[in-house]
Amino acid sequence: MNIKSSQTLVLEALKEIKTITAKQALKLANEEKCNLIDIREKAELDKTGRVESSHHIPRGMLEFWLDSNSPYFKNGILDMDKEIILFCAGGLRSALAAKSLKEMGFEKVSHIEGGFASISQSDFKIV
Repeated sequence: MNIKSSQTLVLEALKEIKTITAKQALKLANEEKCNLIDIREKAELDKTGRVESSHHIPRGMLEFWLDSNSPYFKNGILDMDKEIILFCAGGLRSALAAKSLKEMGFEKVSHIEGGFASISQSDFKIV
């Protein structure tokens, strides 16, 4: 049995996806050119706060909420003409999630290097 490690999966994802900095994400958010999606668990948001301009979609529901054929589809929560920018706490889950969305057919997808840890050190407003 050949099981890939989570580290290997993340490294493979990083080769296939677009990674941006918190500063680049802030610029896109300020210009209203993206959907900023926080994929952390609700308990993480409750503990550390959330980014003011972000949408919360838990990692476990991401593909289901964005699949129009899913019974869990959340119509209208995102502007599908804008880039989807994902972030988690540190950038690992968001890398895997970005790869998954690309595999679903989403073209304008990226994730924030360093996740919420980088965001909280930038000029994003945390509420």
